[in-house]
Amino acid sequence: MPISRAIGLRPTGTLRLSQRYTWPLVRPSQPSRRRQQTPSTITILPSNSQLRLKSTSPSNRQPESSPRQTGQTPRPSPSLKGLLWHGIKTDSSRAWHVIRNTSFKDVMRQSPLEALGAIVAIVGAVAVLAYCVFAYYTYFYSRQFTRYPEPVAQALRKALYFSNHDPDPQRALKYYKQALELCDQLGLDHFSDDVMGIKIQVAAWLEKIESYQNAIGVLENLLGDCKRWVDAMEKSAAEGSLPKYEAPAPPKKEEGVRSDAAPALAPAPEQPRETFWAKRTRLLAKAVSISVKLANLYSDEHVLEREAAHERLVWAVETTLRETQRRAKEGLKEGEGPWMSPEEIGGSLEALAHSYQDKSQYHLALPLFFQALRLCQDPCHIAQLMNNIATSFAEHPLIPPGDAPVHAMMEESKAWTSPAEQQASYLAAAQRWAQNAVKHASEPRGDKRTPECDQACAVSLSNLGSVLAMLGRTAEARDKFEQSIALSNKFGLGEYAAEANARLQSLSKE
Repeated sequence: MPISRAIGLRPTGTLRLSQRYTWPLVRPSQPSRRRQQTPSTITILPSNSQLRLKSTSPSNRQPESSPRQTGQTPRPSPSLKGLLWHGIKTDSSRAWHVIRNTSFKDVMRQSPLEALGAIVAIVGAVAVLAYCVFAYYTYFYSRQFTRYPEPVAQALRKALYFSNHDPDPQRALKYYKQALELCDQLGLDHFSDDVMGIKIQVAAWLEKIESYQNAIGVLENLLGDCKRWVDAMEKSAAEGSLPKYEAPAPPKKEEGVRSDAAPALAPAPEQPRETFWAKRTRLLAKAVSISVKLANLYSDEHVLEREAAHERLVWAVETTLRETQRRAKEGLKEGEGPWMSPEEIGGSLEALAHSYQDKSQYHLALPLFFQALRLCQDPCHIAQLMNNIATSFAEHPLIPPGDAPVHAMMEESKAWTSPAEQQASYLAAAQRWAQNAVKHASEPRGDKRTPECDQACAVSLSNLGSVLAMLGRTAEARDKFEQSIALSNKFGLGEYAAEANARLQSLSKE
């Protein structure tokens, strides 16, 4: 049926519909050559079968011109690094924009906990940074470095850094050697406390990294140097070839300066020059302490050279006592300073006594313990020395009367007629000294009481039980062992408790 009839119009001509349409545009019908008078213009819509939509798929698009065809320079594709940097810049700018446009009150009102946590974190980070800076300058710019020339101090800072903070043995040893070489180049005295302190520090570092033989080598060289200087000085003093010491003259007062002028304006007093005798005293005391340290290293379980350790201790004690006697007999020399303190002398004597105990030569350890006891002032250490004396008496070998050094102190030695009486006398002395050790270890209170008192009390009770067991007083011995076990457990001394328990078990089997 014609379209014009379908819409109720009378056809006036033939209508031609175009088959190509682009939605939503519609072509009007072509009028005939004879224009007809119509009341209005009618737009004819095509049927659905005649509509064709323009596709937007890539296959129907016209291919774009490539940069090579258009003559343009091709743009490089962005790299991953560039994309990441662009993202960071974008996010940072957005975050800064948000922070700048947000007040602190808004943040506290919206997220108080998060804001408080951020503040605490920032304050903590600043405090940690400030502490690190303070610790760095306090340590690396302390007196132990600033007393050296700057090149030496710089090498020592590096050496200690690679020794303690970032352990690297090769680099640490390199900078220690560099510091000593710089001391030679700058003309520092090899026997000054500063230069010898570097060598002692090297030995301590080598011991720390368990290079014991190298540590012993460093200390042996330093000990040999000190001995040679002291021997040469004493030989020159005996020959009378030492130059006479002249004290520096006091600074002269400048004219026009009042005697009551401000102290800040006065020149610093000149330090007196060290005399040969003062230097001898200092080097001799240093040699004694080095010798005792060498004995400790030789006695270490990684070295175990008992004879060498004993030789160093014997030399240290003999030198200490010889110098003490010389001063008492001849008096102080020109510019000579004080000698070793009683505590230091007692320490040397005690170390040698322990060396004799390790060799089961208790008759030689006893007089040294007695000498150390006379010089000791610490009540807890006094109890420890008394316990060592009790042990030495209990283990004292049977020696003919008068041959042992301690026999001169024991009046009953003249009445001994048999080895049994001699042994009983030794055990009676051991019992007395063990009881004295328990008494002295129990007396200190407050700040005077140290862990050494607890140890001395527990060990003395155990040793007293052993002496009583040797005397045949089994019940009393068992009581002392039980007291030692209870006291050791109370103070957390598990090793002593185990030893006392082992002695108690052996006593029960007898």
